[in-house]
Amino acid sequence: MASDNTRTSPLKRSVPFSQLEFLIAWRYLRAKRREGGVSTIAWYSFLGVMLGVATLIVVQAVMVGFKEEFTDRIVGANPHIIIQTNKILKGVNFSFDIEESKLIETMLIDERRVKHVYPVVTGQVMAAKNKKYSGLQVIGIRKDDLVNIDLISNPEKKIGKIEDFGRGIAIGRGVAKDLNLSIGDNLRLISPDGLSTLFGMTPRVSDFEISYIFSVGRYDIDKFRLYMPLKEAQKFFNKQNEVDRINVLVTEPHSVRQVQTKLQKDLGLDYNIWTWKDISGAFLAALDVERRVMFIILSLVVLIAALNIVSGLVMLVKNKGKDIGILRTMGLHENSIMRIFILCGSLIGIFGTIFGVVLGVSFAYYLPELQFLIEEILGREVWNPELRFLTEVPVRVRFSDICYVSVVACVLSIIVTVIPARNAARLDPVEALRHE
Repeated sequence: MASDNTRTSPLKRSVPFSQLEFLIAWRYLRAKRREGGVSTIAWYSFLGVMLGVATLIVVQAVMVGFKEEFTDRIVGANPHIIIQTNKILKGVNFSFDIEESKLIETMLIDERRVKHVYPVVTGQVMAAKNKKYSGLQVIGIRKDDLVNIDLISNPEKKIGKIEDFGRGIAIGRGVAKDLNLSIGDNLRLISPDGLSTLFGMTPRVSDFEISYIFSVGRYDIDKFRLYMPLKEAQKFFNKQNEVDRINVLVTEPHSVRQVQTKLQKDLGLDYNIWTWKDISGAFLAALDVERRVMFIILSLVVLIAALNIVSGLVMLVKNKGKDIGILRTMGLHENSIMRIFILCGSLIGIFGTIFGVVLGVSFAYYLPELQFLIEEILGREVWNPELRFLTEVPVRVRFSDICYVSVVACVLSIIVTVIPARNAARLDPVEALRHE
């Protein structure tokens, strides 16, 4: 008697899902409603999962793109380390004597992880041209040092040659656009820290020729930055034989903390040492938090789409009661019935995930072109660089994000099928066939 109960049915298989179970599940999904199927509901569930997965991939790609684009432009157009002095020079803080600056440059250039060291003079000016005015950030720098700043010497777009910088100044494309400037034009700069006269301090006004125009793709740099030869800047801001700070470029910007610790130890407490992470790290960390929150929120969208599968399976179990009773009387085990309905729901989720990945990756890949097309049709900007600081939608599709989204969507789709599949497996075949 015991041997009869343990005898294996010829319809049962040792593998997780047998060929028969796949066949039955596929036929149930394809069946039309008049045949007891749920093809319409299956299509809606499929579309819901697909759109949820695609949306999640696009949002993750844009959020990652924001962080990576900001990081690339920060380390590409700005110093990785800034050294300022705590000592007072001529009653003014944060100024280096030129000899002290040269001594620090010589010491740092021997550091193995340091790529380049250069002094700068900084200031704020009012630029004027053809009755148009704009406030600009001025950085006084030597030509050989400017060439070593990657995004300035090799920007997205440029007009003129950086080799001509010594004969004039370099400005961002946004400055040139606002003031209607081109190569060879003269730009008038006005500094409040000007000449000392008997009647007090008068603004300093000087004209400079435009020799180089750059565009790094970041709004605040292209619109407000101006580079001036170091000696001209020292003269213009009354800082002869002085520099405001020493900038350092390192070979590995993302490991800048190690270099910062070494420099602080070597230079001592007379100097403040700042890294690009100190200046922009909080903003980049906020982008990371926002990306994770958006992933959780949009995962709920995928879950809601997956719950549509549950309603479809409940109807399918109700419509296929007779089939379940027949299969059970033929010897199909409860576990096989459960696996059949799990397959029905899982196939919807898996195919929805696959098509959602294809749609999401394709949309993310062509998103910049789509932005350009929409702006051409509407005749205006839909992406405001003044608010977002980047000139176009940044997109970075990472394989790890695709895998993570796919796993989450598939797991959610499988989990929600368990309860209705279990109910189908527990259906009594006698009750299922009684009214047939």
